[in-house]
Amino acid sequence: MNSVQASWCQVLFFLITLSLGWHLLPSSGLAQEDGQLHPPSIGQDNNAEMWRAVRRGIQGKVSIPDKKAGILVQSEGEEWRSIRNGPISNYGAWLILGTIALLALFFAARGRIRIESGRTGKTVLRFASLERFTHWTVAVSFILLALTGLNLLYGRYIFKPWMGADSFAMVTLAGKYVHNYIGLLFIVGLIIMFLLWIRHNLPTQTDLVWLAKGGGMFKRGVHPPARKFNAGQKIVFAAVIIGGALLSYSGLSLMFPFAAEATVQDMQQTQMLHAIGALALTAVIIAHIYIGTVGMEGAIDAMWSGRVEENWAREHHSLWFQELSDQAGDPISENDPKAGRVPAE
Repeated sequence: MNSVQASWCQVLFFLITLSLGWHLLPSSGLAQEDGQLHPPSIGQDNNAEMWRAVRRGIQGKVSIPDKKAGILVQSEGEEWRSIRNGPISNYGAWLILGTIALLALFFAARGRIRIESGRTGKTVLRFASLERFTHWTVAVSFILLALTGLNLLYGRYIFKPWMGADSFAMVTLAGKYVHNYIGLLFIVGLIIMFLLWIRHNLPTQTDLVWLAKGGGMFKRGVHPPARKFNAGQKIVFAAVIIGGALLSYSGLSLMFPFAAEATVQDMQQTQMLHAIGALALTAVIIAHIYIGTVGMEGAIDAMWSGRVEENWAREHHSLWFQELSDQAGDPISENDPKAGRVPAE
């Protein structure tokens, strides 16, 4: 008997055993209708007890050199499926949509945060080329990771019905490879970002004043002092570094399970933590994108050209702007010949 015939025999043996084992399941895991036993529906309900019974009655052979993997069905998989497709998916959707809704309400009530002193036409250097390149590397890679990850969680409900099963499968498979490889780029960018900005993101007493005044975001004319990064930006930085590190670790564990000698249960728990962390960080980044674009006038210039309007710097980062002025002896503008020699601090 060749290997192909042997494989088909094993499959046939498993199907026969599964059919016989199904009728030996305890009645507590089955529903009774018309005098006959029927398996409970497979949906969001947790059928862990049924799968435990299946696990006790069915054993198989696998090629993986791990005896624990010899169990064909394990009840934790049903529990994982129920949590992933239930609370994680539901609360995650509410978190993302709720964040967008709150930002829309805030924009409707507050409007765009303008440069209240008006534009002078003069700019100061805020971020050097390396800083901007690192920021956009992390930003673009995270957006791709978020989109491909959300597709794995919600794509079958949103895209599959109108794309069709085959097209959705191809897109999702391509997204899986993008997720894996872009994830490595995200890790590299995260490390460089940490090294570049950690010294500017350490908490100080000034941050307490900024937080107490809500960063001046809720009332016009209020501009609490801040250095290069204010307390809100420091919170985002901490979320990206800490959350990104946890997502990187869990992501690498999912990509290389045998390197860590992880069990199936370990992988299921890691996947749930990865999903929860990704959803939370996505909500933070949505708020960050809002403030950096439509939410605040002049903010996008810092990462687009690297230079910001002088009055924007005075209003939102007064202590940092004062440091630049003290170093140069007067406010630094793009018309000042010393402007190009001022480092982005």
